[in-house]
Amino acid sequence: MNMTEIPCEIYGAVFTVDDNAAFLQKIRTIADEFETHIILFDADRLAGRDHVEAALRHACRSWTGGEAIANSLEMEALLYAAGTRQCQVASSFGIHPGENRSYVAVCPPAPGVRDRLADLVRFVHDEQGGEEIDPAKRARLADLFSITPEEVAVVGEERFRELVLERVALLDVYR
Repeated sequence: MNMTEIPCEIYGAVFTVDDNAAFLQKIRTIADEFETHIILFDADRLAGRDHVEAALRHACRSWTGGEAIANSLEMEALLYAAGTRQCQVASSFGIHPGENRSYVAVCPPAPGVRDRLADLVRFVHDEQGGEEIDPAKRARLADLFSITPEEVAVVGEERFRELVLERVALLDVYR
């Protein structure tokens, strides 16, 4: 999949984190070893794989265009995923202590990186990685992205995901 000059592969994964900093250091070591970027997105805070793809597309565009907000592609992607310019808010869209259901993006893909990551995460099918938006998740996403019941009423429940993706795109407008 081409993500505006930086191709990415996206996998669903589950894993447990005891110490965020130590876990991220292991991820960075693997990324450095394979000369790639590895971005971990909290699937419970995302409206599915489309959300990850949109965040990566916008982040890669701003990164390759020299207009990045963040100091790393990883944080840039999380800023877009969260639809905010606040790194502290965006970091909550990454990993957290305890059980994590995530999307793992590898940009650009690198042969062997998935095998190395398998030491830290268990890969799962996307269906288990957060595609379904049940009522509880819909409420959480509406809160995270300030989506009002009026907006949902205008576009319809079936287009809720599009409202979330709109928030990702709007970050470019708020620069």
